[in-house]
Amino acid sequence: MPRLFSGLEIPPCVSERLAGLRGGLEGARWVEPENYHITLRFSGDVDGAVAERFSEALDRITSPSFELALDGLGSFGRGRPRALWAGIAPNEALASLSRAHEQAALAAGLEPEARNFHPHVTLARMRNMKAAGVAAYLTHNGVFVSSPFPVTRFVLFSARESRGGGPYVVERAYPLAKPGE
Repeated sequence: MPRLFSGLEIPPCVSERLAGLRGGLEGARWVEPENYHITLRFSGDVDGAVAERFSEALDRITSPSFELALDGLGSFGRGRPRALWAGIAPNEALASLSRAHEQAALAAGLEPEARNFHPHVTLARMRNMKAAGVAAYLTHNGVFVSSPFPVTRFVLFSARESRGGGPYVVERAYPLAKPGE
């Protein structure tokens, strides 16, 4: 069964800047820069028929291309931090694309996503980390902003079964409409 998710790739120039944030947080398992992405819809382990239906539903999405920018760092897990992430500046085009991916997942027969969409790029995974150490890291590095970058396609990724995912493989790419198309 493939483990699938749809998402956006991070351009190399932004990945390089994010990679510069690696280190300074003992015990963190850093995501490799080539695996940086923004998840639009996680599908999990699905059988071939569901994977095909999801891919076909994604192919029916029409959306214009747009720009995104990264804006700040944060962590999931409050008192027990489990992930360090770079956030995305508010963007209605991204929110709309996320909603379209949720509809595609439902059309493919997947269960509704229970969590609210919180667009981010996961930088590190953490286990048994002290909240104070993560807070200190964020205080030192949290004011991170990228220049806007173009989003011209979304992709269907597969992941191997492992803790922390990766390496991720682009199974299929779906272009977004160019302005004026």
